[in-house]
Amino acid sequence: MKSYLECIPCFFKQALRAGRIATDDEKILKRLMDELGTHLPRISLESTPPETGRLIYRMVAEITGNPDPYRELKREATEQALARYPRLKRTIEDSDDPLLAAIRLAIAGNVIDFGANASYDMDKAIREALEKDFAILDYDAFKSRLKRSGKILYLGDNAGETVFDRLLIEQIDRPMTYVVRDKPVINDATYADGVAAGIDRIATIVSSGTDAPGTILATCSPEFRQMLQNCGLVIAKGQGNYEGLSGEKREIFFLLKAKCPVIADNIGVETGAIILKGINLN
Repeated sequence: MKSYLECIPCFFKQALRAGRIATDDEKILKRLMDELGTHLPRISLESTPPETGRLIYRMVAEITGNPDPYRELKREATEQALARYPRLKRTIEDSDDPLLAAIRLAIAGNVIDFGANASYDMDKAIREALEKDFAILDYDAFKSRLKRSGKILYLGDNAGETVFDRLLIEQIDRPMTYVVRDKPVINDATYADGVAAGIDRIATIVSSGTDAPGTILATCSPEFRQMLQNCGLVIAKGQGNYEGLSGEKREIFFLLKAKCPVIADNIGVETGAIILKGINLN
């Protein structure tokens, strides 16, 4: 997915938000804004938002001296999600369609996104995801691919959301590889965040090799690109993975909440919609 003019003020907002978490020194924050401004003419609208995000958060780390400003917020989000895990597990088990319930809850976890949101209401997101109609629901195709896929690749998104992913992985109950970011960026999940959520007990956790807030294949490791090529089913969580992979030619199932109006317009849904969308389905 390419970038749009509406993305530009969002880039500045994200940089300032991350900068304020990293430092309260106004001079450093002004330097951060100035530096981003000097890069603005070189930001192509043909590039994906995660490509620009990669540049922005590298800039934040370099200028503030804090490579992981969201570290504490990620820990808190994971603890909040784990506190709800037993109740959510029972919700799935008591559902008429446990797999669909687990998908709904996995999408509910996508609200934990400090790139798109300054704050969120986890319990409200859970209620809405369990009750709301899907704007796009390629559920039959998903179940069909699931039945005949040997290797499953699950591309994670944010820390805390990892706990909601765990619920879906447990419901699928098949050998699975769970993919995280190589280094901290926003509140995206790294290996440590996956372990904190308990993903390591039910799946193999690997790094995509990138520090972009999404899956940008040109920045990913050769090992990950080989996994992507060879797997039977790809599940991609969140807006960053959609932005980075929606133009790919292979079959991918995206699970997300359309929190951004630009992404909602790109998909053809209303802002706030919940989505299970397959691309390149044959």
